Amino acid sequence: MNILNKQFTTTALLGIIFMIVFISCGNEKNEIVEISTEEMLEEVEYLVITSREHTDENVDYPTIPPAGGDHLGIWHTCGIYKVELLDEAAVHSLEHGAVWVTYKPEIEKEEIIKLTTMFSNKAKILMSPHSGQISPIVATAWGRRIEIESANDARLNKFVDFFVDGEAAPEAGITCDRGIGRPPNDPYVLNR
Repeated sequence: MNILNKQFTTTALLGIIFMIVFISCGNEKNEIVEISTEEMLEEVEYLVITSREHTDENVDYPTIPPAGGDHLGIWHTCGIYKVELLDEAAVHSLEHGAVWVTYKPEIEKEEIIKLTTMFSNKAKILMSPHSGQISPIVATAWGRRIEIESANDARLNKFVDFFVDGEAAPEAGITCDRGIGRPPNDPYVLNR
C-alpha cells in the first residue's frame, strides 16, 4: 500500500468514527426535541382555584410556586428578575394572564442564561428564582403548572405560548405592567 492510499484510508476511517460519535451523541440534553401542544398539555398539572380575593395577609399556597388563589391588590411588573418575588404579587400577575417561570437559585448559570434568552422578548412573562421549589424549573399560569428539568425541554416554550392570556386566567388581557418591581433587581419598587 502506498502512502497516499494509507492517508486516504486513515482519513476515511477517522471520518467514519467521527460520524458514529456524532450520530450517537446527537440526542444529548442540549438538543431540544420537538413536542406537540397536545403532548405538552398531557403533562400539565391542572389545579382548581377556589378563591381570588385581594388580601394583605401572607397566603399559604398548596403549590410552590403558587398557581392562583388569594393575592395582594397589586401585581408584579412582568419581566426577568434576578431576585425572588412576592408570591402574593406574582399570583396577581397570573390572574392577569402572565406566565411565571421560576428556577431553583442553584441551577447552572448556563440554564439561567438560556431561560433569560428564551423569554427576554416575550410579553407577559415573569421570570425569577424561587428557593422553595423542588424541580429545577417550573412554569406556572393561573391554575396550570408544569415541572421542567432543563431549559432545553420543548414543553417550556409550548406552555408559555399556550397559557399566556390563557382561558383559565380570570383577568386575561389585563396588563402586568405598572405594578411593583423593576427588573432585574428591584421587585418591591412601586411603578405607578
